[in-house]
This record gives sequence, C-alpha cells and structure tokens, in this order.
Amino acid sequence: MTARSMARAAVVATALATAAVTAPVAASAASAASPPAATAATAAPVVWKDCPADALPGVPPADHSRYGCADYAVPLDYDNPRRGTINIALMRRVASGAAGSRIGSLFVNPGGPGGPGFGMPTAADRFLRPEVLDRFDVVGFDPRGIGRSTPLRCFATAEDAAAVRGKIHEIPRTAGDIAATIEGDREYARFCDRFARPLLPEMSTKAVARDLDLLRAAVGDQRLTYVGFSYGTLLGATYSALFPDRTRAIVLDGSVDPALRTTNGVEYDRQRTEGFEVALDAFLKECDRVGPACAYSGGARAKYDADREYVKAHGPVTLSDGTVVTHELFVTAIGRALYQRDALKHLAELLQELHTIIHNGQSAARAAPRSALTRSPLRDTHPDTPYTGDDSYAAVNCLDKPFTTPLNKVPALADRWDKTMPTFGRYGAWGDTATCAEWPVPHPDRFAGPWNRPTKTPVLVVGNFYDPATRYTFAQNMAKELGNATLLSTDNFGHCVLGDNSCADRAAADYLITLKTPVPGQVCAPDRGIFDPA
Repeated sequence: MTARSMARAAVVATALATAAVTAPVAASAASAASPPAATAATAAPVVWKDCPADALPGVPPADHSRYGCADYAVPLDYDNPRRGTINIALMRRVASGAAGSRIGSLFVNPGGPGGPGFGMPTAADRFLRPEVLDRFDVVGFDPRGIGRSTPLRCFATAEDAAAVRGKIHEIPRTAGDIAATIEGDREYARFCDRFARPLLPEMSTKAVARDLDLLRAAVGDQRLTYVGFSYGTLLGATYSALFPDRTRAIVLDGSVDPALRTTNGVEYDRQRTEGFEVALDAFLKECDRVGPACAYSGGARAKYDADREYVKAHGPVTLSDGTVVTHELFVTAIGRALYQRDALKHLAELLQELHTIIHNGQSAARAAPRSALTRSPLRDTHPDTPYTGDDSYAAVNCLDKPFTTPLNKVPALADRWDKTMPTFGRYGAWGDTATCAEWPVPHPDRFAGPWNRPTKTPVLVVGNFYDPATRYTFAQNMAKELGNATLLSTDNFGHCVLGDNSCADRAAADYLITLKTPVPGQVCAPDRGIFDPA
C-alpha cells in the first residue's frame, strides 16, 4: 500500500511526460447547485489530431491511424469562468467494428487520484472485451492538474521537492522521525500554497465531473458511457449524482464509499487501512488452506506476526538477492503485492525466505540511514533543476476528504491504529490525515451528496471480496448510496478486477453494449486461485 499509489499501474503505464497548455475559454458556468448544461449543440467539438510519437509506445505503426489526440480548454473555475481556462489532454482509440456498429464514446479513468488516463486507450484491450472495442471509441484523458493536462505543481525546483519530501517518513516511529515528518508536511502545504495557485482550490472531483460533462458533449454524445477504477469510481458516482439525466452506462470497479469519503476523511482512511488487514488475513488463510502450493504455509498467520515484529524490533534483514528489508519496506512491499493478485504467490515465497533467514540466526545487515537516501545534498552540481512532477494526489484528496485531526494529534492517532491494525495502521494514519491537516484551502468546494439521484440505467458497481485499497464493504455502500445501482461481486484478490476475471468482463461488456445489468446478488468465481500454476 502507498498513499501515492495508482490504482491500475499496468493500465496507466503508457501515460507519459507532462505538458502545460493554455487555451481560450471554451464554456460558461452556472452556480454550484445547478451545474452547467453542456450539450452537443453548444459545446465546441474536440478537434482530433495525430498523436505525438511518444504518446503511442508499444502500438504498431500500422495501428497509429486508429488513435487521435487533442487538447481541450475547460474553465478553471466553473462558478467564475472569467478567470480563464486550463487544458485537458485527451486520446481516442476509434471503434474497430464494422461501419454502423458504433454506439458512441467510452470514457475511462484509472484512479489515483492523480492517475494519468491519457494513455489508457492504448491498453484498452487489457480491461475491455473485443466486442466493447468494436462498438465504442475509447477516450482517455488526464484530469485537471495531471500529466499532459495543465499540471498542478507545488514546487519550482526538483531540489526543493526533494528537500521537503526527504523529511517525510512513510511510517515514522521515533520522536525524531515524527518531528521531521510533521515539519515536512507543514512545509509541503506552504509550498503548495505558494506555487500551485490558482489551480489549487479548483481540483475537487466536482470540478473534474464538470470537465467530464463538457468533454462528453464535445465528442458528440448525449449521455455518458464511462468506466472508472478506484478513485475513478468517485468521479463516476459524482457525475451520476450531478448529471443523472446525462448518464448512459457507468461501470465502477474498485469502489470508494462516496458518502463516507466526502464527510469524514479520518474514518474513511481508517476503514480503508483496515481493508488491507482484511485482505492480508485472507491471503494468509488461503496460504494455509492450499498447503504446499504456498511456500509460506504451515501456521502462516503466526509466522507472519512473529516475522513482522522481528523486523520492526530487530531489523533490517537482508535477503539472498541483497534486498535490505526494513520495517518500512516490509509494510509497503506487502501492501503493493496485495494490489496485484498475480504477485501474491511470489509474496509467499519472499515471506518464507525472510522467515528462514530470521530463524537461521543470520545477522541482520545494517541499512543505510533513510536520510542519506532521501535528503537533498548540501551541494548540487546542477542547482535549480526544474520540477516536472505534479501534486494532484494531495490536491484532490485534501479538497474531497474533510479532516479535523490537528497535525500534532496524528502521532497519538497512529499509536491507536497501530494497536488494532498492526501491519498497516501506523502507515495509514500518517497518510492523508497528516498531509491534509494544514492544507491551505480552508473552504473547499467539494461535492458531498446527495448521492441518491436516480439514473435511467442502473450504475454497475463491481467489487472484489479481497480488494485491499477499496474494500468490499465500500462497494456494498456505493451500491446502496447511489439512486439506481446494481452490485456485481467477485471472489477475487487484488485491487479492481476488470481484465482479471472473465465473468466480470463479460458482465461489464454486456452492460456497456445492451444496458442489461447482471442478476442482483451475482458472484463471479475467480478464473484461478492465487497459488495455482501460471
């Protein structure tokens, strides 16, 4: 698990370098209570052009003509369009079916927040079935503040970013690490206040949903067809609640709990962190159930608890390949593995190796101090390197999720979470709760419901039983909170499921094409077990 991790790394790996673009005003705006009515008749159409060469890695040259790219101007502030515009970068993969079979456009979002969706059309065959690709133009876009769209940046130089981030420990435990992390979080907020305006207060999911409605109209669709992963489910839910009469088919894979997320950030993050513990426990139980097929079997839970506490108290431990396993790496590596079902068999092998080394009495190698690895050097032969990243993850979450815990109270919160969630609790507590505690946007324009405005077609919510990052109860709550939704459950490990479960893939494809939802209560079995031969 990582606070900055993206939901679908394999899908978004094709998104490339960032580029800021300015453009003329493209739309007007109405009040927050009545979102602007962008229609195909009034929105300026998207002008598709050939994609730049670096935008299509891995795509055979013969297929380049299938893709188009564009920049589209949207209002910086929908409530005050005179403040100017920002740019949204889009890519389209045209429908591959016979003439006359096309239904419309299918917008996709990878999650994050902060995940670049621009390159997703090049990987659409990994999560959409061929019959969907035959009938829809797949449209990916980098949301505002992200990637090739106008980026949100909290720093002017890479050196400043490294100096601030070097103070922030992912799992601070000592008094010195805690003090440094608090100082780093405060400095990060101050840098964002200084360098990220005027975009900083305009990064809410509500604003992105308004962008999406304008893009929907700009590609000529009367109603939106959409697939969103992880945080992208909040975007889909927000769109459905703001524009229920403009939705056609919405698939939400790896759902957040929208009501909880937008009203109580601390409790949302506690339950999210608990979801990692639930997934971990299920993995260890499955390991023992299959026996020798899992390298870590034979009292896996007890072995794991003992190994975790050993690394915490006596680590680091060096593996045979030279990897130095600190407590922080132990926690973050297990979290990352829980995201991907195919990584879990290998995780069991690594845990068994760690267990063997610990119990064979091998002396632990001393890890390099974290500060030596992350702190900016006193002298830099290339000072003032331009900062090219973006800080959209924090910018979105700190607007969407209300936090009331003061920064100096986070250490006590982390202690409490650590007692009830011994692997991930301290890590989860030092995430958004700390980052957002002193965020310099005191009155964010977030959308927090109502979520129950009915759509003509039910929203399709897909939830894994053992999803660590968006736990299954979140999917259940999403389906209950929306005005018209159907829940499709999958007996899967990993974060999100489309592209990894043939039953769910078929159900989503049928829904997108025919608008027919699965039978209520349907559960998709996994295609194979996590310890089955590849």
